Amino acid sequence: MHMNNFVLKLCVMLMAIAMPSVLTAQQLDPVLQELIQKGITKSHQLNSNRIDAAQAQVDQQLAKSVFLPKITLNGSFTRLNDDITFDENTQNLLIGTQKLLIKDAVGIPFNTPFPENIPLTDVPNLQNKNILKSSVDLDWVLFSGFEATNALKASQHKETSLNYVGLAEKDKVALQIIEAYDKLALVLASKKVLSTSENYLNEQVFYVKKAIENGLATPISRKKIELAQQQLAGKQLEFEHNNILLVELLHQLTGEVKANLRLLNPELQSFSVPEASTSEKRHEIKALEEAEKATLYQVKMEKSNFIPKVAVKGHYEFIEDDLSLLDPQWFIGAGIRWNLFDGNQSRLKSKKAHLESQKYRDQIEDAEEMIVLSITKAELTYQAALQNTTIVEKEIELASDTYEMVNKQYKNNLASINDVLDALNDVEKANFKLQESYFNERRAVADLLHAKGILTY
Repeated sequence: MHMNNFVLKLCVMLMAIAMPSVLTAQQLDPVLQELIQKGITKSHQLNSNRIDAAQAQVDQQLAKSVFLPKITLNGSFTRLNDDITFDENTQNLLIGTQKLLIKDAVGIPFNTPFPENIPLTDVPNLQNKNILKSSVDLDWVLFSGFEATNALKASQHKETSLNYVGLAEKDKVALQIIEAYDKLALVLASKKVLSTSENYLNEQVFYVKKAIENGLATPISRKKIELAQQQLAGKQLEFEHNNILLVELLHQLTGEVKANLRLLNPELQSFSVPEASTSEKRHEIKALEEAEKATLYQVKMEKSNFIPKVAVKGHYEFIEDDLSLLDPQWFIGAGIRWNLFDGNQSRLKSKKAHLESQKYRDQIEDAEEMIVLSITKAELTYQAALQNTTIVEKEIELASDTYEMVNKQYKNNLASINDVLDALNDVEKANFKLQESYFNERRAVADLLHAKGILTY
């Protein structure tokens, strides 16, 4: 292979690496999008958040259930030591009254003794000693003093807050996977650069071997080439290790099969920030605002403890025979409960919830300030990365031209083998720097879009 043809192929490869097509942040690699969705599904933190949101939904159902009637079936058996009866004087009075009524009914004079052939009814017990009861109770809250209503609204805002927390966590998962995916692309790009360097060195080995045979070079030149090959082998081993670690990381983040991850071949492509992209409120801010609203409704819920509550109470006994003479078989009524003083518990709980809302307000203001700072930092980092890319592209051009020139000089005995290897090393370094610059560009854009609340995946 002629050296000029090889250099021409190298330049074509470098141009393909150095000039990738520009993607907007909304146009992620479909493979990467699929990995992000798998990571979102696998995330233990997101699964825990979903459970918390489901618990908030249950709290809402509990608040609503306050207004549903509660129906309770009761059953019991009791045995007293004896029947409960009237005292002896009261029993005599009731028997005497019964005799007078009978005399009056049959027309017997008042002073005439009571006939013995007329039976008398025994005085019933106030309560038999064997008591079997079966009943149903109804309890129905008609008005809770807005306590249940405020509890419902607090739970609704809590659920919304947890949903926003989940969206914020999704962004974090997406950023982690995007970064790991880009690192894999960077490692694979380094493999291309190492492969190019290996081809260079093989060409030099062939040339040095011929030069030694013709007495134009010494074995020292060959040893220097062999050292450069060993150094290259060390870099290739480092590539293999980095590749294994990134596959493990992506497997941990997404749950994707390792064999499939080893088949990935991502390429670094620049992200461009959409012009005049406006910021949207971050999910973290929305979550804090909803949590603040939830605590404010909790304050109202505690204060509503002093508003009168209205409820309906009903009771029905299925077994009438075992009821005492004073027990009704059924009753229904409405009542009011007005808590006038509860030992300051409601007031203190309300104060505690209000302090909690103030804490959320401080967190919101702090988060907004940090977001403004992160936007500025990401914009500056992106601009620096773009400038660095332009510089590195010039470095690649200069390094390639220098290598070509030094290589020609070496073949004409105008330069040493060290000069050739140094020039080759400069080409290799410049290409690594370019891939790192693209990697930094993508990190800055992803961070900027995340800071602005417009990251999509």
